Amino acid sequence: MIEIHSIETANARLRIRRAENSLKRANDLLDEEAGVALNLALCGRIRAAQRRLIEARARLTMIDPTRTN
Repeated sequence: MIEIHSIETANARLRIRRAENSLKRANDLLDEEAGVALNLALCGRIRAAQRRLIEARARLTMIDPTRTN
């Protein structure tokens, strides 16, 4: 049981890290000068990354309420 809990916690942290990296990359691309169509696509990508980050943090909190990072 402890191993499963540890694996689930590690997976949740990995999801958070991936979502944060994806959000950072999308924001960096948005900061570059690009066309309007690309900026609109990036805004959608940023919203999706923010949603994944919120879901990943909620999952980690559900798995292990004592850990908030």
